[in-house]
Amino acid sequence: MTKQIAHFSLLAFAFCYLAFAYEPKPLQDYCVADPKSSVYVNGVACKNPMQTQADDFYFSGLHLMGNTTNPFGLRVTPVTVAQLPGLNTLDISMVRIDYAPWGLNPPHTHPRATEIITVLKGTLQVGFVTSYPENRLITKVLCKGDVFVFPVGLVHFQRNVRSKPAVAIGALSSQNPGAIMIGNAVFGSNPPIASEILAKAFQVDKKLVDQLKGKF
Repeated sequence: MTKQIAHFSLLAFAFCYLAFAYEPKPLQDYCVADPKSSVYVNGVACKNPMQTQADDFYFSGLHLMGNTTNPFGLRVTPVTVAQLPGLNTLDISMVRIDYAPWGLNPPHTHPRATEIITVLKGTLQVGFVTSYPENRLITKVLCKGDVFVFPVGLVHFQRNVRSKPAVAIGALSSQNPGAIMIGNAVFGSNPPIASEILAKAFQVDKKLVDQLKGKF
């Protein structure tokens, strides 16, 4: 009997862990974000439901072309809880991604979300890398109407492989998926990671590390 109880407790703990691994389900119809609230919670505090309006659930702008005049040739237009308060507690958000000719969405991760993208215009090479120790690159070229999914937390990228602009729409399984840009995180952290550490980690000369830091 004691052994059965121990097994049941372990199973219950596992289910509890899984239940809290992602965003909790809402316990009411909606919880419109109130960014002015002084209450600190894991997410955003709720606005009084009696004060909610249609605009709390509305966003306009994804029809507009993003400005891609930057070194990556990329513009991401997010629709997260920061732009659309009605997304609070609903486990979903989206982005419009504009790519200049040969533009790149560099390797990055979303620590809190799986992402699924649909190509609306152009041709993209996309891919993600599986976790250690395999670190296998899974990649494919997508055309208009094609869909691809990037599993939560894995490093992924998109690249426009044509000389014409491209556009994609992405949906993410979090109201605030986060984005860790690998280059920025490693070479542009504040305060910076010591160059000696990065030189040894990447097996390169310290001068190259300092040069990369200067770019981020």
